[in-house]
Amino acid sequence: MSPEPRPPIRHRGKTWAAWLALTGGSLGLHRFYLHGFGDVLAWLHPLPTLAGWIGVLRLRTLGQDDPAAWLLIPLLGLMLTQAMLCAIVIGLTPDERWAARWGTPRRPSGWAAVLAVVLALLLGGGVLMGTLAYGGQKYFEYEAEQAAAGRTAGPGPDGLEAGARGTGPVVVQNSQKPAQ
Repeated sequence: MSPEPRPPIRHRGKTWAAWLALTGGSLGLHRFYLHGFGDVLAWLHPLPTLAGWIGVLRLRTLGQDDPAAWLLIPLLGLMLTQAMLCAIVIGLTPDERWAARWGTPRRPSGWAAVLAVVLALLLGGGVLMGTLAYGGQKYFEYEAEQAAAGRTAGPGPDGLEAGARGTGPVVVQNSQKPAQ
């Protein structure tokens, strides 16, 4: 028996894929380009991205006190970060390995792919730091509000629940008898 014939490899340009990941990777454009419209992972990209944009719109219209925006905006940051990571991985893939998987390139990738990687690194790092800072700030603001209201998410450092802790000063009694 002869092995089944492999379908012909469609040529996909590395530079074009890197720039698609950079500009529209959070919507899955690079995956649609590489894998086609039947790629399930590509169809999963737009949902969290659009949810993150809804969070941004809620923040702009309802203000900073909207808890739904607190949860949705980091989704956008994570989707943008993963898109930049994909652009970096695609752009740094060696041309020989790219040719084996996606077909022989019409020309070497050159500086355009390198520029996409540099921009993805710059944007991805900034977006990731901003997402972590925003998420951390909102988490600690939430914890401060809970503490001010007398509610905590669990036991404190002393091992006691919030209701079991005393609110007054701690009085320590000396168990030694005074010397005579």
